[in-house]
Amino acid sequence: MSNILLTGGRSPAALELARAFHREGHVVFMAESLRGHLSAPSRCIARNFLVPPPRQQTADFLNALVGIVQRQRIDLVLPVNEETFYVAMGRSRLPAFVEPIHTLRRLHHKWDFAFYAASLGLSVPESILIEDPDDLLYAFTHWRELVLKPAYSRFASQTLILPTINQALATLTFDPACPWVAQEFIHGAQVCTYSVVHRGHITAHAAYRSEFTAGQGATVAFRHADHPAAFEWVRTFVEAAQFTGQISFDFIENAQGAVTALECNPRATSGVHLLAAHPRFTKAFFDPALPLVTPDGPNPSMLSTAMLAFALPDSFRKRTFRRWLGAFMRSRDTLFDPRDPLPALLQGRGILHYLGLARRHGLSPLQASTFDIEWNGESPPA
Repeated sequence: MSNILLTGGRSPAALELARAFHREGHVVFMAESLRGHLSAPSRCIARNFLVPPPRQQTADFLNALVGIVQRQRIDLVLPVNEETFYVAMGRSRLPAFVEPIHTLRRLHHKWDFAFYAASLGLSVPESILIEDPDDLLYAFTHWRELVLKPAYSRFASQTLILPTINQALATLTFDPACPWVAQEFIHGAQVCTYSVVHRGHITAHAAYRSEFTAGQGATVAFRHADHPAAFEWVRTFVEAAQFTGQISFDFIENAQGAVTALECNPRATSGVHLLAAHPRFTKAFFDPALPLVTPDGPNPSMLSTAMLAFALPDSFRKRTFRRWLGAFMRSRDTLFDPRDPLPALLQGRGILHYLGLARRHGLSPLQASTFDIEWNGESPPA
């Protein structure tokens, strides 16, 4: 059995991973910069470490991880959220399951990702990098329907879907250091994937449709959907890139079942919830030759608090309450486990910390949730 250091205990995915590794007999440690985070009270974690914020104190954050690895004899460092990019900056000093930062940058930057995927012959939306008003005007003359998003962004929190040109001009800031990307709007249904990969070989994979979300982006109910077209797209991409680590994609599926990749998240996402119960899932991180692990059933799961707070009101507006009720009744709450109840019962602590951070820095609660871990292309520390 191994000593595992997870980072990013604030997220349900990190808690799910901690429980999965613990069930298989591994000793799990957690490093987080947020006090009172979701995973902190879990009985599956041998010890929690409060570390400096990765975004604001990158060098100190990495030094803290190195110290934990040495003292606790860590065999594997597994980042979960956007702190993944900062862990990648210290990859040479850590036994981390992550690619170097220059590789992750190409995948995280939405225009660079689209350009690279297109060079492999894979389907992505036609995209234009927006650095000045002329680029924006060209995009509006090029397509009748388009989407605008920052090159570095998350949760679709700033994405403009089918905006007017006046809305776009009022929203965008034309800073070459913070470019935007315009993409042709593609009609269809959203499909998301999550994979564990070793040098281009996929050892675990899940796909799910995005029906119930918090806002425009974050899916809050998950049900595995066998999707060969999405799997083949992912397989082709990771083989060509010889990628190692966790990687996730958002696709649009057209009426014929073909998929177009909208963006890449080279980190863990909610697909973890669909795989965690599989008895071979944790082996996917250690065995590069492991035969493919996929969910052994639909495994419907949800973030029940978010389903109630965000998806339920949205279902009334969209007149989809019956579908919402069906999903709510058949889904497992990813946070509550009767053998490990405290994370669910105390989840309000982390929310209070987000609210306090939001108030101090003039942010929305969603922005506050990644304020200290998000990466927007900044250079590694010297």
